[in-house]
Amino acid sequence: MTSIGLLGAGNIARILAQHQNGFRISGVFDRHKDRRDRIAASTGAISYSTFEEFLAGDYNSVVEVASISAVRQYAAQILGRGKDLIILSVGGLADKPFKEKLVWMAQDRGCKIRIPSGALFGLDNMKIGRISPLDRLTLRTTKPPHSLQLTVTERTCLFKGNMSECIRQFPKNANVAVALGLAAGHEVAVELWVDPAVEHNTHEIFASGEFGEMKTLIRNVPSPDNPATSYLAALSIVTLLNELQQPLIVGT
Repeated sequence: MTSIGLLGAGNIARILAQHQNGFRISGVFDRHKDRRDRIAASTGAISYSTFEEFLAGDYNSVVEVASISAVRQYAAQILGRGKDLIILSVGGLADKPFKEKLVWMAQDRGCKIRIPSGALFGLDNMKIGRISPLDRLTLRTTKPPHSLQLTVTERTCLFKGNMSECIRQFPKNANVAVALGLAAGHEVAVELWVDPAVEHNTHEIFASGEFGEMKTLIRNVPSPDNPATSYLAALSIVTLLNELQQPLIVGT
């Protein structure tokens, strides 16, 4: 069974604690003592009061379920210890020099950086874009207005352009766009819409190339205890962790 350390102790950490089948949470670090102590009490993990103590914990993999800022602050130190790193807040890799530094460190230390599919489906298939060039790769995200603290009466386009510019203007849209771009090895054209007729975030992906054409629609249901968190994103980490020790793996 895979032993992991959790960086972050919020809603997604609680979901992981409820689904420990092929993995075991051995340590947890969060700046909020009450949150990390709650996860530790429910899993038998050690609640670490400092990141340095957490980093020295007896596990080979760290799962980040905290924030983009946590990735930027701690990822290099984790890899520097030779620990594998699973990153949910993949928007932290939007900065190319920072991403390349982490990749170099992982190669140098003989460890892995893994990105779960998060709030999307089909990232495994999108990797064909690294081999066979894509003609088009578009991400269209639609959100209810209240999620962006807006009031509109009709469907409205807030942004249309490249991924980098969208992330600068709307950083909360970073994770899905960056994950898609990393998977495909291709620039992502992003559209961000708000629509008073929708209740949940939706992501539409359009891709075309030598392989043919693809369109997917994902309508994310919020996590039971936190409407700001995608339940699909949490379950994608559980799936990734469960497959680390499996002899048969479907997809890549």
